[in-house]
Amino acid sequence: MMFDDFQFSSILVSTIRNAPVLMFAAMAGLFAERSGVVDLALEGKMLAAAFVSAAVAYATQNPWFGILAGVGISAAIALLQGFVSITQKGNQLVAGIALNIALSGLTFVLAQFFFMQGGRTPDLGSARLFDIVLPGSDAVAGIPFLGWFYTKLIGGHSALVYLAFALIPLVHWILYHTRFGLRLRAVGENPHAADAAGINVERTRFMAMLCAGVLCSFSGAYLSIVQSGFFLRDMSAGNGYLALTALVFGNWRPLQTALGCLMFGFFAALQVQIEGVVFPGLGKVPGSLIQMIPYVVTVVVLAGLMAKSVAPKAIGVPFVKSR
Repeated sequence: MMFDDFQFSSILVSTIRNAPVLMFAAMAGLFAERSGVVDLALEGKMLAAAFVSAAVAYATQNPWFGILAGVGISAAIALLQGFVSITQKGNQLVAGIALNIALSGLTFVLAQFFFMQGGRTPDLGSARLFDIVLPGSDAVAGIPFLGWFYTKLIGGHSALVYLAFALIPLVHWILYHTRFGLRLRAVGENPHAADAAGINVERTRFMAMLCAGVLCSFSGAYLSIVQSGFFLRDMSAGNGYLALTALVFGNWRPLQTALGCLMFGFFAALQVQIEGVVFPGLGKVPGSLIQMIPYVVTVVVLAGLMAKSVAPKAIGVPFVKSR
């Protein structure tokens, strides 16, 4: 493909399709970390939800049953993580990494045991989540720019894509305009003061972990039921860690975090688009260099913003009730 064939419009559409994986995981991490719990297990919860969603969707030939099953397993893992980190006062970083490693192996073994296809599930076919065609798409399809904008950029996506973008104002409202959001931020900043004010710190953190588990499940379901149409070993491919980077980029705020997810989604789409492109004076860029783009951007973002980002003050610190 020559440089003249490079289409920016395709990158924008791909960005919209790539971002929900990070958005769901980042919003999950936002709830957990705003409450004071470091959520390194986003990767593991995504993999578990992706496998269970694909397996149940294939067995029932219904993607919605698969999504519900993914919600259940991810929420259960989040509560287990909460038991270790909140109730037992365990090291949150170690617990998160342990869950990631365990679930990476467990999902592969279970997929091989049930389906005998090299650690993946069969193609879902009609059990994949369908794309939504907006009303009037046929009428405007032929109109320059408007047709592309309405039918491809805004329309033509699955329900999970629209849910991901709807979460941005919803999470902002919950975090800053509800009693639960106020308590969540209080226990993440100063749990002892929150406890003195009558807030149950452990219960609030468990509720935050439950929210994180539910939201993270959508990320895994999106990977297997929408993007790929099957489960594959380690198909999360580091998106859980990229979501945490987006949290740092967004300073643990919903809108800024979503913008960070869109940024990473854009560079992931750019990577796919420029692979095989022949640039004038440079020729074809090696594929290994192209695959580095999202990770180089991650390092640059972390190096430039870590000093400026202000995390919740009590993050990573187990709460021990004063006597």
